Amino acid sequence: MLKLNRRAFLSASAATLATPALLRAQSGAIKIGTLTPLTGVGGTYGPSMRDAILGVVAQVNEAGGILGRQIEVASEDTQTSPEAAVRAARKLIDVDGVSAILGTWASSITTAVAPLAWESKTMLMCVSGADSITKLPHQGFICRTQPNSILQIQVAGDFMVAEGATQMAWIGPQTPFAASSIDILEQIAAANGAGMESLIYEADKSTYRSEVDQILRGKPDFIMLGGYAADSTVLLRDIWQAGYEGKIIGPAYAVNAGLLDTLPSAVTEGIYTWEGAPAVNSAAYANVKAILGVDEVDPYSAQTYDHASLTILAMAAGGDSSGDTVRQNVRSISQGDGQIVESAVDGLAALAGGINYSGASGPCDFNEIGDITGTQFVFKTISGGKPSEYKRV
Repeated sequence: MLKLNRRAFLSASAATLATPALLRAQSGAIKIGTLTPLTGVGGTYGPSMRDAILGVVAQVNEAGGILGRQIEVASEDTQTSPEAAVRAARKLIDVDGVSAILGTWASSITTAVAPLAWESKTMLMCVSGADSITKLPHQGFICRTQPNSILQIQVAGDFMVAEGATQMAWIGPQTPFAASSIDILEQIAAANGAGMESLIYEADKSTYRSEVDQILRGKPDFIMLGGYAADSTVLLRDIWQAGYEGKIIGPAYAVNAGLLDTLPSAVTEGIYTWEGAPAVNSAAYANVKAILGVDEVDPYSAQTYDHASLTILAMAAGGDSSGDTVRQNVRSISQGDGQIVESAVDGLAALAGGINYSGASGPCDFNEIGDITGTQFVFKTISGGKPSEYKRV
């Protein structure tokens, strides 16, 4: 593993500003973009997602770059807003001239940005889960390292049944994955002789007490939350005040550190969460920990480390830095019988003999529409306002 110095790390993000325009044109640096939620609902994750990418780029640049060139990174903030994300993506594509955009988080963001990517032949790598994303006519210019909502809800629904659910409920706002989540839970409930109720509410309300009263009339013993952290904070307080004593499960991006810090521990006690689990025993995961200077890496930063590594290795394999080259080569360097590598630097050294990149988020095998084909999930339970691991599946 390469040890980064501060100068190498900062050069990945600052090279564009520090280098005169004429010299930049002569140097022919390869340009990629990060588009993460630095502010807004996703602001808990966005900075480290970006920094994982910068760390990979800094390591590769320190080792000599690719194709005889250094890599520059342009970073933008989605603000967890589709409108802001579209403006930022246009800048990355039209002004900065990036050939790949990495790290879009919320499904609504990726859905809004995706047409700009495929129309400009810019590769887009995301951590969004809505199954509708890879059904878009993206022509191969989207890959996602996050398991889609079908797989996520199937795993979470099976967990609810295994934990004794007999009357299930789903409650959340209208999102790109709301309808499919409800459909999947209804199928799981029917297959296991359980009841199922659902309710879609309006986002950004100060109270959901009437919606809570409505869903509780069905007497659920296990409720799945379908929203994000802001609305889930309000919803959980209202569920607790209504005296609900059953079980609750929510995605870890909703029941996150910010929510747990905001609500009294009595409100969140016993709640389950689930998320795709990084490959915690891998060398790639250890590399991200070193890059970020943390003891535990969140799943999204593990995935964006992989986004950067996959993009760089695909460019090197194809001998060109275009988005189309990434599209054509991303599978050839991440699945098959080649040597398993867990960093971009190691992959570049072994590229001539064939490689199979396996990253911090696990194996990076994509199907024909760009979905990751498998992952491990971790379930946690909240006790005393803190999450602890419950089981892995």
